[in-house]
Amino acid sequence: MSAALEIVSPGAMASIQDLGRPGLRRVGVPRAGALEPGWLRLANALVGNEEAAPAIEFFGGGLLMRALERPVRVALAGHFSATVIAADEQRRVDSWRSVTLAPGETLRCATLAEGRLGYVALAGISVRRQLGSASTYARAGLGGLDGRLLGPGDRLAAAACSGAEKMLKEPPPVDPSPIRVVLGPQDDYFDEASIARLLSEAYQVSAAADRMGIRLDGPRLGHRPEKGVEITSDATVPGSIQVPGQGQPIVLLADGQTAGGYPKVATVISADLPRLAVMAPGQTLRFVAVSVPAAEFAARTREAALQALIAGIGALAEPGALDLQAIYDANLVSGVVDAQADDGTLAASGKTAEGDRTDTMGDE
Repeated sequence: MSAALEIVSPGAMASIQDLGRPGLRRVGVPRAGALEPGWLRLANALVGNEEAAPAIEFFGGGLLMRALERPVRVALAGHFSATVIAADEQRRVDSWRSVTLAPGETLRCATLAEGRLGYVALAGISVRRQLGSASTYARAGLGGLDGRLLGPGDRLAAAACSGAEKMLKEPPPVDPSPIRVVLGPQDDYFDEASIARLLSEAYQVSAAADRMGIRLDGPRLGHRPEKGVEITSDATVPGSIQVPGQGQPIVLLADGQTAGGYPKVATVISADLPRLAVMAPGQTLRFVAVSVPAAEFAARTREAALQALIAGIGALAEPGALDLQAIYDANLVSGVVDAQADDGTLAASGKTAEGDRTDTMGDE
């Protein structure tokens, strides 16, 4: 296996991510991994990789990649389009599909139409693992390529591609509903009016947003004077909503620290954290409190929806092309006789020549 794809330009904060390295927070190692693991899994499914395989996560567009000495199959996940640039032509491709790059062709990812990040999966990608994962955690120099963000000239190894290109039957919907949280573990550090503001008023994603966390602009949350604005350093998890002394919430993400000294007013549930993590600066959100059982049910519901999307992956249908499977499903080719069959079987409908026709041509 040799280098197959070269990074011409990484755009903003492009890195190698998989599903992260769980189980190491107790020794100070964040999970890292994809901020939207569902999209990473979809991208991998579109190119025939294992769902947990590493892929490229990028922010804001501008990622530019070139196939080297052999064809390369990639898949795009996120709300963006891309352009395939050849020597004598350019063609636009939408996301939520795979595409094959011929040697020398370049793929340019456009600015995101929704949110702040996208994924590009590479068929048969090969990246060395550290502590059980290929995910890049740049603050500690772990994973990816030399523990750092991708840069111009970096090359990725992949297997030869085969089979047809694929696409999602339906792209994942954009969900505008409130972000669900479970209150605590230190919600008692905040007065009732602050909790009410958190759950009733709007916040905006600030420009201070990266893989570590998102600072929110909006109503200030006041700490109880008798409690203070700090706690003894305590464990944190992705989704923890810390509130420092100035009262503006900070939501921790995949690269967030494993402990901190600010009170945590609530925790974003795992089903909704990816939705918040992909929001772009300036986007507005609201919070709503739910119970732990409701959060667990939401996680199961999200997983079922993701599995349905993966099950719906099929052969690529270019715009304007006939969808043969839809025609078969609608029975538009019933009544066709198999001339080689001794009993005059109707090939599509499964009825005999003496049977009734049920195609769309009407009675004869």
